[in-house]
Amino acid sequence: MTNRSTIREYLEALIIAGVFLGFTNTFVVKTFYIPSASMEETLLVGDHLFVNRFIYGPAPTRLEQKLLPMRPVNRGDIVIFRSPERPGVDMVKRCVGLPRDEIRLVDKDLYINGKWVDDGPYTWHRDAVVYDDMPSVSQPVRHLRDNFGPSTVPEEHFFCLGDNRDQSYDSRFWGSVPAHFVKGRAFLIYWSFGGETSDGVWRGLGNKLRQLAGTAVGFFSKSRWERTFHVVR
Repeated sequence: MTNRSTIREYLEALIIAGVFLGFTNTFVVKTFYIPSASMEETLLVGDHLFVNRFIYGPAPTRLEQKLLPMRPVNRGDIVIFRSPERPGVDMVKRCVGLPRDEIRLVDKDLYINGKWVDDGPYTWHRDAVVYDDMPSVSQPVRHLRDNFGPSTVPEEHFFCLGDNRDQSYDSRFWGSVPAHFVKGRAFLIYWSFGGETSDGVWRGLGNKLRQLAGTAVGFFSKSRWERTFHVVR
C-alpha cells in the first residue's frame, strides 16, 4: 500500500466521521451548556448537557411510536428551544403548559386549567416577597412574576418557566414558545464546571482565550464530578 493510498484512507475516514458527527449533532444528540441561574437548582451554571433532538420528531404513526422513542412534548419536560425574542439564541426551561391549557399564577402558586399544581419538587422561590399589583412596584414585576394570567396557551405552542421561578425570564414575560422552535429535551449532564462559564456573549478573542485557559487550569479542581452523568429530570 502506498503512502498516497494510506493518506486517502485517513482522509475518507475523517470525512465520514465528520459527516456522521454533523448528522448526529443536528438530528439526534446535541450538546448545550447552562449560562444562567434560571433553572437552579435542577440545572446549575456550568452544567453541560446532552440534548435529545430525536424525541420530538415529526408526528409518528402508531407503528413508529412502537419502534422508535418519539413522543410529543409533555408537561414537566426540560426543553431546549430558540428564544421567541432572539431566535438566534437557545434557551432552556421547563414546559408547564401544553396547547389549550389555561395558565395562571396567584401569589407564586401555579394553576393549570383551574387546578393548583404541586411543583415544589423542582421549583425554587428564593425571594420571600410576593409582589402584588401595587403602584410602587414596576409593572412587569408586579403583573407577571408572582401573579400572571389567566392566559390560554395557543395551538402548537408551549408555556415554559424556569425552575428558579423568582429569577427567570420566561413565558410570563415573552409569551408561549412556538412548537417549531423546540429543538429537543435535556436528558443528561455529561460534565459540570464550577468555574467561570461563558454567558454566550462574544467579548473578543482575548477574553475567550482567558476563559479557555481558566477552564484548563481549573478542570480537575472546579469540575463538579458528582454531577457527571446525572440524568436530568
